[in-house]
Amino acid sequence: MKWEYKTLKMDAAGVWLSQGRLDEAKLEALMNQLGSQGWELVSAFDTNRGGGATRDVVAIFKRPIE
Repeated sequence: MKWEYKTLKMDAAGVWLSQGRLDEAKLEALMNQLGSQGWELVSAFDTNRGGGATRDVVAIFKRPIE
């Protein structure tokens, strides 16, 4: 089976750089949209800004190539 992949990157933003927040509703809506298109989430991780603060959240999806 052959696969294609898609990467979704979302910024974490906030008033203070050390307190970045992710818009969970936006992420959920994007993930549901991709799921309805046949994409399956295979991995998700954050990127560190320093001191434990999150800069971005990255989600990787895959779906079979037809």
